[in-house]
Amino acid sequence: MWWVVVAFFIVVLGYFWLLARQNKYWLEKGVNQGRYMTVFGDSWKIIVRKQSFAEMVLEVYNKFPNCRYSGIYQFFAPTLLIRDPDLIKQITVKDFDHFVDHRGFVPTESDPLLGKSLFSLSGMKWREMRSTLSPSFTSSKMKYLFPIISQNGEQFVKHFQEQDKDVVTVEMRDVITKFTNDVIANAVFGYECNSLKDPNNEFYLMGKIGTNLANFRTLFVVIGSIVIPQFIKLFKITFFPKNMTQFFSRIVKENIDSREKRGVVRPDMINLMLQARKPNFKYEHSLSIPDTGFATVEESDIGQDQKFSKKDITDEDITAQALIFFFAGFDSVSSLLCFMSHELAVNQDVQEKLMQEVDDTWNECDGKITYEALMSMKYMDMVVSETLRKWPNAIATDRVCTKPYTIEPKSPNEKPLRLEVNDNVLISMYAIHRDPQYYPDPDRFDPERFSDENKSKIHPYTYLPFGTGPRSCIGSRFALMETKVLFFHLLSSFEIVPVEKTQIPIRFSRKAINMSAEKGFWVGLKKRATRT
Repeated sequence: MWWVVVAFFIVVLGYFWLLARQNKYWLEKGVNQGRYMTVFGDSWKIIVRKQSFAEMVLEVYNKFPNCRYSGIYQFFAPTLLIRDPDLIKQITVKDFDHFVDHRGFVPTESDPLLGKSLFSLSGMKWREMRSTLSPSFTSSKMKYLFPIISQNGEQFVKHFQEQDKDVVTVEMRDVITKFTNDVIANAVFGYECNSLKDPNNEFYLMGKIGTNLANFRTLFVVIGSIVIPQFIKLFKITFFPKNMTQFFSRIVKENIDSREKRGVVRPDMINLMLQARKPNFKYEHSLSIPDTGFATVEESDIGQDQKFSKKDITDEDITAQALIFFFAGFDSVSSLLCFMSHELAVNQDVQEKLMQEVDDTWNECDGKITYEALMSMKYMDMVVSETLRKWPNAIATDRVCTKPYTIEPKSPNEKPLRLEVNDNVLISMYAIHRDPQYYPDPDRFDPERFSDENKSKIHPYTYLPFGTGPRSCIGSRFALMETKVLFFHLLSSFEIVPVEKTQIPIRFSRKAINMSAEKGFWVGLKKRATRT
């Protein structure tokens, strides 16, 4: 049995050698970091489900409060966590050419369709696609899509109006994903469905499969892409299940073929992306059409510069963008809607004020909401903005150093920090939004932070719900419009109230990699008095 003992000691020595080797990266560069007892770095508590990703990021953000940045380790990957707003601006805007790319979900070779999506593209390919797609996401194009989304909002509310109950108890994640599914199906793919009445429709079932971020397969692919990328590449393991991508590829192809053969023009995202194939499809900024709110991301010069425009956008390119847009809409937007429902339920004073604005707008429009009227609702925008402050759409965003870069020192305890090609940088919107230095009493839900009198006081680059710089979320206008549409229609007919199952305060599920409530988003929809 001596060989067992020898093998054991070899494994132990190898482990501690790897541990020591891995955890010296930032120390050798003179960067503050924690002490680690496992090769999983700061992520070990996620592995054993002692923390959610959001809790982990907040913990490491608060570890060195007087530093502009600190070193963390995401499994085997050394990552520089940026805390300083001026440095965030420097990296994501001023010196963007050094930090153009994201770290991909999975190797492009193993998942070609995801690799063609705007999120995964890098370098010049990303610039070309961003410039090609940006004209489809202006405020004028949102107004173009508005009737479809408003129709879906009315359909959602009608489902609950038809129920013979004064208070309908619902788990919002369950019903909201049905709404966001129908919106994306209708406004992006040109596919009409009613998932509340028919929850077994193929579009919704495929969406649930592809956006289940709490299952073992998704966790394995995400972690494996960081720890064992060669394994993921070798066996061509995809982020989305193949039956899902095949379904959406077929839907898009059939949709495009039908439109081109019959000359069908429909006000949806597929039509806008088909227009993007044309060389005269340009970015148009209209001052006469109101934008979607304070959280709206301004498109960068790269997005507006047509010299990067890709003329030969293919059906596969369109499918890739539609797929990632579906993923973001189904999960990220549904999270925003769920958190806002919860905050309104537990902050009745805020809800009463918002319902008054909804009623006033409803009366002004004679019950027929318009894009302009919705975007003119100031308190609605304040509530949405505060929801995104407390519960941003993404916990963090990353950048990969694409050219050697030096962060110059700004204090006596700093020295020049040289970042090498492929070094990772992380910016946590969730942690910055909860920093009391920028938002006093950060756990309190307070829409007044975004009033006309107060929003100008918000420190630049401390409010980043959709990211920042040229690689910020291209769909911010769509997400904001969809959110405001739903709550206008919902609060016109219902009051959102706490019920016995409502978890106060919310605790994160530690089984999912996104922000998800441990016990769900349970609320009651209480019918309001009929208008006379």
